[in-house]
Amino acid sequence: MSSAHQEHESAIRTPKQLIAAVVAGFLVPIVCIVLLVQYVTNGQKTGAGSDGQTSEMIAARIKPVADDGFTFRDANTPKQLQSGEEVFKSTCAACHAAGVAGAPKVGDEGAWKARIAEGYDKLVSHAINGLRAMPAKGGNPDLDDVEIQRTVVYMANQSGAKFKEPEVKAPAAAPADGAAPAADVPAAPAK
Repeated sequence: MSSAHQEHESAIRTPKQLIAAVVAGFLVPIVCIVLLVQYVTNGQKTGAGSDGQTSEMIAARIKPVADDGFTFRDANTPKQLQSGEEVFKSTCAACHAAGVAGAPKVGDEGAWKARIAEGYDKLVSHAINGLRAMPAKGGNPDLDDVEIQRTVVYMANQSGAKFKEPEVKAPAAAPADGAAPAADVPAAPAK
């Protein structure tokens, strides 16, 4: 009978233990609720009584997402041509740095050897017009052909070629008196 009596004993044996268990049963959930409320309400506030209503914070919230990371430029100014390295980093590195979709990795002389053997003109033609998975101009139609040529030279030279950087022709200078260049002046009708 003593073994059956031991199986039914509880962890609470004295009245002090019973009082402690009852108090803990009430206090532990209350403390957990208070801590949870503190955690939830201590985040950054955007309502009244916080700095969320300052003009800077309001401007940051209503600023168009499309403006992030873009630099606006005047369309009437002459285009500043980028170097081959700049174009590579901004446009070409997405595929040619990791070898995505069969693109030859820059610096891998084995992958570029056959392409370099085809010649500079063929490489530039593929870069400008596109080839297999690569879109024309690497998917950036705003690039000038000279920028593409510079980028081909940069990428091929990093991979074992010895191509020369293309020369950029200077734009024709306008006459000092503000008159139109001679080529733009219509010829007088013949009699």
